[in-house]
Order: sequence, then C-alpha cells, then structure tokens
Amino acid sequence: MSKFITSSIGKKVVMSLSGLFLMTFLMVHLTVNCFLFAGAEAFNTAAHFMVTNPIIKVVEPILALGFVVHIAWSIWITIQNMMARPVRYNKTNQGKNSSFASRNMFVLGGLVLTFLALHIANFYVKIKFTHEIGAVSYAGVEMHDTYTLVTSLFTIWWYDVIYVIGAILLGYHLSHGFWSAFQTIGFSNQIWRKRLTVIGYIFALVIAGGFAIIPTYFYFVQ
Repeated sequence: MSKFITSSIGKKVVMSLSGLFLMTFLMVHLTVNCFLFAGAEAFNTAAHFMVTNPIIKVVEPILALGFVVHIAWSIWITIQNMMARPVRYNKTNQGKNSSFASRNMFVLGGLVLTFLALHIANFYVKIKFTHEIGAVSYAGVEMHDTYTLVTSLFTIWWYDVIYVIGAILLGYHLSHGFWSAFQTIGFSNQIWRKRLTVIGYIFALVIAGGFAIIPTYFYFVQ
C-alpha cells in the first residue's frame, strides 16, 4: 500500500480523491452560505446546526486532513516534476494544447490557499478560538451570531475584492481539477472526457459564482 501511495500513479490518485472530497465540502459550504440571503435567523440556525451536528464534528478533522493531504501531495508532485524536467519544455504552442488552468494548477492552488488562510482567520478562528462574536437566541436556543460577523466583513470593500478574486481563482482551479480527478481514477474515456469537461466548467462556474455573488450582494444591496 505504501509503495502504491508513493508511486507516480498513487500520488495522483490521492490528489484526485482528496480533491473530490474537498469539492463535496465546497458544495455543502456554499449551500450553508446561501442561507445568508434568507436572513439572520435562517443563517445562524444553519451555522449552529453545522457546528453542533455530531456528524460534522467527526467530518471536521477529516476535512482538515483532506486539505493537508491535497496541499502536501501537490507540492510533492510539483517538486518531483521539476526535478524530472530540469530543462523546461518550449512553451510556444502550450496554449493550443492545454488550458490556462491546467498549466497553472500549482500557482492557482497556492493563491487559493492564501485566500483560504484569510478566510479561516476571519471566520473560523474568531468563532472557534478567540470568540470575537456575539450571541443570539431563537426559540430558547442560544447560538453564535455568525450572520453579523459575516455580513459586517462583507461591508468592507477591499475584503470583498479579495473574496471575489479568491472565488475566481478557485473557479479556475476547479475547471481543470474536476474532470482531471475523474480521469485519474479511471472514470473517463473519449465520450466522458468531453462530458466531464463541460460538467467541470459548470461546476466551477456555480461554485465560483456562488461565492462571489454573496459578498457583492451584501456590499451593494444590504
């Protein structure tokens, strides 16, 4: 098993499976964020459910491990590829044979990681550790006022710009990562490659657009 994980194919499979797991998390995270449009009570209740649900508590450390594995393996693969090709290939016709996202997955991933660090510092750390957040009560149940924390940050223009740029970079990363993950685990052929590419673009557009619309809405409308 260890030989498989450290092999070229094994590393790509680990990258793909961890990537698919993180894509599932993104769908859940965006769904919860969409409750912001329904108001404070709806979003705070949804956020409280995510925090107190025993299943989520089990998944949370697994999610953290998924991020660590995906990042670590991407660095590992990139370094090995660079060492295997000390002389870089001619880039004249690269644009015709591959997309921007596929040629810059590592760079895009690094930029997304920077955005993720900012996101964690402003939300997760304040909720879990520093407790820089108020409390509200609905039907006798006390919970964090996550709605105020989130929406107050979305009134800051530069934070919104960073958030939207982060969403766009994530979309580019997903546009290649989606079909590439399925291809690596063997779920791809001439027919399905085209379908997965289209589905990947749609998925990337929905995720990136969804995360970008939320701060834009609260800055200009609320």
